[in-house]
Amino acid sequence: MIADPIITLIGMPGSGKSTVSAVLAEQLGLEVVDADGLIEAQENQTLQQIMDGRGNAAFRAIEEQVLTDMPLFSSVISTGGSVVYSEQIMSRLCAASTVVYLRATFETIEYRVSLAPQRGISSDSGQTLQDLFQERVPLYERYGEIVVDCDEATPEEIALSIRAQLPTTHLS
Repeated sequence: MIADPIITLIGMPGSGKSTVSAVLAEQLGLEVVDADGLIEAQENQTLQQIMDGRGNAAFRAIEEQVLTDMPLFSSVISTGGSVVYSEQIMSRLCAASTVVYLRATFETIEYRVSLAPQRGISSDSGQTLQDLFQERVPLYERYGEIVVDCDEATPEEIALSIRAQLPTTHLS
């Protein structure tokens, strides 16, 4: 069993953060912290409503405030795809948790995002999903302490892979 871990999942929209966080948390007996859900609860709006009404810069400022203020406890944190733009958030999460990058090809991301067209994706005006992918992947690679490929694996297989790679300092 893992002793008091905090595990943070990062990756593109469609990489499986929400699904994998639920499976991993269940396997480890931990709570899931849905960062996007915290933002929506605080603002009483969906992510898309925030971005449409206030813009991407305002959304990222809210995201930074929520994720730097939220309490950290033994859990699996599912972040939004744009979290890696904030040095402040990522410094906090890297110091307090094991950061796992759920890596997928652009083709996989494009397909999965197409299945949920209402999904709010933080982007500047005119940015395509391909633009975001190219911009964010180096940031995910920079911060990901553990990298798991998610194109073909099931959520259960991904969660098992993460567990197998957790630092031994988390083992009791």
